[in-house]
Amino acid sequence: MDIEILGTESLGVRGLACMVRAGQRRIMIDPGLALGLIRHDLYPHPLQVAMAEKIRRRIVEAVSGATDLVFSHFHGDHIPLSHPNPYQMGLDLFPRKTAFLPAWRLGNEELTDKGRKRCADLESYFGNFLRIGEDRDDGDLAFSGAMPHGEPNSRMGRLMMTRIRDEKTVFVHASDIQLLHAPTIEKILAWEPDIVLASGPPLYLKQLEWGARQSAMENALRLARGVKTLILDHHLLRDESGLAWLEELSMAAGREVLCAARFMGRKPLLLEAWRERLYAAMPVTEEWHDRYARGE
Repeated sequence: MDIEILGTESLGVRGLACMVRAGQRRIMIDPGLALGLIRHDLYPHPLQVAMAEKIRRRIVEAVSGATDLVFSHFHGDHIPLSHPNPYQMGLDLFPRKTAFLPAWRLGNEELTDKGRKRCADLESYFGNFLRIGEDRDDGDLAFSGAMPHGEPNSRMGRLMMTRIRDEKTVFVHASDIQLLHAPTIEKILAWEPDIVLASGPPLYLKQLEWGARQSAMENALRLARGVKTLILDHHLLRDESGLAWLEELSMAAGREVLCAARFMGRKPLLLEAWRERLYAAMPVTEEWHDRYARGE
């Protein structure tokens, strides 16, 4: 099995895009990306935009060779969009091929109006290529039921986890679980994975309570002690404190827990966390973002 993490926070963008090559399948999970539109009262720095352009091209290239696409949920950093902002992924860049989604639930209050619209856009674009993934098990490719996006009853909705298996390795992509729901951790461990890629807790959010932070550490320890390789990224690394949190977790677990950049053999590039620093070092003209949005 070959696992390539294409885009996430330690690689310079928002998202958790991942290509997995297992046997004859090439499975592209969450082929979206985004840049926080406003952070520290600033638009994305041009250095962030340049990195996003590079990663967008790599995702499009990977999607072209994929046998299967998987969308874990309907947030704009995980799926291509019919009307993206300049810093997101456009749906028109994608070929039509087999794509697995969470259950549509178009009439369910569980999805916001925006989520329903994105779901309908994917249904319209992929048509007969779409498959409902939830609770599906094709042997080498399986999906969980609906799991919380972070804490239970979160207003952020639910998501679908993916398990991929070949003769030697079991890999789980756990998307935006944020390590805040113990039954989700139990589901992952029940799959007996060798490698897990998941979102860590959003430490950058001041409203994340102490109890939730403690729960995330406890759940992370269970995963770290139960799998050979644990990769935590995404929400966790929107702030530099996430790197210190990973070090603390690694010390407690007695083994290294990786961010995506380290897994891919690179240095972490926390561009969103560094946005203010980037503007101070490399000032930007007021019209830059308008010109970029116009394609200039």
